[in-house]
Amino acid sequence: MNGTAKHATPPIRIGIIGCGNIAPVYAHTLAEFDWVEIAAFADGIPGRAEKFAAKYGGVAMSVDEMLADPSIEAIVNLTPAHAHAAVTMSILQSGKSAFSEKPLGVDFDDGAALVTLAAETGLRLGCAPDTFLGAGLQAARSAIDRGLIGEPLAANAFFQGFGPEWWHPNPEIFYGPGAGPLFDMGPYYLTALTSLLGPARSIMGSARTDMAERVIHAKGRVGDMIAPTVPTHVASIIDFVSGPVATLVTSFDVKASRYRNIEIYGTEATLAVPDPNTFGGPLMMRGILNDDWREVALAVPNIPQQRGIGLADMLSAQCVDRPHRASAEMALHVLEMMCGAVRSSHEGQRIELTTTCERPAPLRFKLVPNTFD
Repeated sequence: MNGTAKHATPPIRIGIIGCGNIAPVYAHTLAEFDWVEIAAFADGIPGRAEKFAAKYGGVAMSVDEMLADPSIEAIVNLTPAHAHAAVTMSILQSGKSAFSEKPLGVDFDDGAALVTLAAETGLRLGCAPDTFLGAGLQAARSAIDRGLIGEPLAANAFFQGFGPEWWHPNPEIFYGPGAGPLFDMGPYYLTALTSLLGPARSIMGSARTDMAERVIHAKGRVGDMIAPTVPTHVASIIDFVSGPVATLVTSFDVKASRYRNIEIYGTEATLAVPDPNTFGGPLMMRGILNDDWREVALAVPNIPQQRGIGLADMLSAQCVDRPHRASAEMALHVLEMMCGAVRSSHEGQRIELTTTCERPAPLRFKLVPNTFD
C-alpha cells in the first residue's frame, strides 16, 4: 500500500463534478494514491461523465445523485470559475467535504460564506492551486526558512502575455466573471507569495481594459470577436504582515516581456522562484558577492508532481486530524486580495484586508512514497 496505516481502509471514495480539460490530470494524480477511489463523475454536457467513467473507473452520475450518495465522502469541483461558489456550497450543504479548482469564488462574500459553513459543520474545504506543494516552490520555501537570503524585504511577480484568444478554442471564458489575467493566473502567484512570505495586510491596485473588443486567432475561430467584461491588465502593490512589499502585474495585453515569475529580495541574496504555475524548477539564487546566479538543488519529491496533490493532502489530513495545506482560509485570503486590487482601482485607495491565514506547513520529502504526514 502506498499510503500509511493511518489512512482509511477501504479507500476514501470521492466524486468529480466537471469533466473538462483539467479533470484528466486530477484523475491521473489520484490514481497514484491507493487510499483514494474515484467513485463517480458528473458533468453538464451529455456523455462526458460516461466517457470519463469508462476510462478512469467509477460510474457516471447526475450532480444530484452524487450529492445524495452516502458512500461518497468528498467531491472535487472542477466546474467553470463563475460556478465554483454555488457548486461548492451545494457540496458542503450535502454534508460532504469539498475541494475546488481556483479561484474559491468570484465574489468575496460568496467565498466567505463557504469558509464559514465549512467551519460550522466541521467539513473539510480546500482549494487549488496546489503548485506551491511542488518541489520547486517547496525548495524556495526551504531556502527562505533556512535564512539563505537573509530577511525577505520585497518581491516582484509578473504574469504577462498576449491573451488566450491566440491559442484557446473558446477564449471567451477568460474575459468574463472570475477570469481575466488576475483571477485566472493571479491565484498561482498570490498563493505562492503567501506560502513563502505569509499573509498580507493590505493591497493597492490599478486596473484597465486595453481593448473593447479582441479578435480571436485560434484555429477554427479566426475573426470572431470577444468583448471583455473584466480588466485585462492589473498592477498591484501588496504589503505583507511579516514586512515585505510585493509588486504583482498580471496582463493579457503584453506582446513581449523579459520579466516573468517571481523574485524574492532578501538582505543577503535574491531568490528567483520557479513559475508558480508549475511544480518543478529551476530555483536560482544570487548574493551580493556572487559573480553569477547559481541553481539551488531541489529535494526529490515523494508525491506526484501534478495537480491534485492538494486534494490528496486534504484527504490525508482528514484521516489524521491535522490542518491541510491548500486551505480554504488561504484561498479566501487570496480571493480577498484579488477583489481588493480591483476595488482599489475603482476607489483610488489602499484596501486593508480583513482576512488572514496560517502559512501552510512545509512538506516533508523523506517519507514513504505518496504520503504527507
